[in-house]
Amino acid sequence: MSQELVELRDLKVAFDGIQVLHGIDLTVGRGEALGLVGESGCGKSVTWLAALGLLPGKATISGSVCIEGHELCGAPRQALETVRGGRIAMIFQDPSSSLNPVIGIGQQITEALTLHRDLRGETARAEALRLLDMVGIPDAPRRFNLFPHEFSGGQCQRLMIAMALAGEPDLLIADEPTTALDATIQAQILDLLIQLRAETGMATVFISHDLGAVSQVCERVCVMYAGRIVEQGSITQLFSNPQHPYTRGLFDAIPRLDGPRTRLVPIPGTVPNPKHLTAGCAFAPRCAHAAAPCDFHRPQLDMLEDGRRLACFNPVLSAGTAPVRQKLVEGV
Repeated sequence: MSQELVELRDLKVAFDGIQVLHGIDLTVGRGEALGLVGESGCGKSVTWLAALGLLPGKATISGSVCIEGHELCGAPRQALETVRGGRIAMIFQDPSSSLNPVIGIGQQITEALTLHRDLRGETARAEALRLLDMVGIPDAPRRFNLFPHEFSGGQCQRLMIAMALAGEPDLLIADEPTTALDATIQAQILDLLIQLRAETGMATVFISHDLGAVSQVCERVCVMYAGRIVEQGSITQLFSNPQHPYTRGLFDAIPRLDGPRTRLVPIPGTVPNPKHLTAGCAFAPRCAHAAAPCDFHRPQLDMLEDGRRLACFNPVLSAGTAPVRQKLVEGV
């Protein structure tokens, strides 16, 4: 049996005719922790919202999204609802806007248990209390009927994780779950995700701007830029030797705690407007390594000798690593 749990192939998304995802190919294995990183607007969240059918009606989606061979792209709503929350659960970056403010948190969790596992009454209440205890909510029986505003930001994120776990999902998608939390609470949420993955065996997709958090939670990383994956590899490969100039730029922009104080090296410019993408590499206008072919030909996501995938004509190479020959023109 294949170890692949979810497989995305040539996933494309357009809003009002403007393409924002340009053929995403990635897989998530059973029990794997995959990170998605990149600047705001690069398509990280849209990728998984499209995969789960959560985008608005004006979005045009094409390609393939399979969970263990079952196609989700274009599937009827009833089929998607058996997957959302049950097989694949998602927690969002702003828990306060995801929780219903006028319903007690106990009722919200038991509703998820009834929907996904057909638990009711005292059985559902007991399971909800177990989930609250699992995610670290203190004195769960007393706080069972409290409302979301009576919990802190970090506790609301824990409540969202408890609701996601109610369906016993095979894959948990965490969309920037530590946004707007202080450093101590961020560390606690990351530790919780690591612990839950170890205890339940579920796969995790961790979407974040925080490279440090990604290195703590994930085993493999996909770097996205302008609706495409530009580099993909293991944590060790990308953190010890990033080869795409964009990935290298993300690391150069991180302040160092050791060594002398130096000025940060930001990536110049901004993420391009999807309406005005060039025919070549989308990163070329911001790239110090760009050459003439970069403006007219788009690099493919090719396999390197070390097993990573890279979409770049002029990578930042290190000794002993060479890219597979890039094709400047289709068929050449």
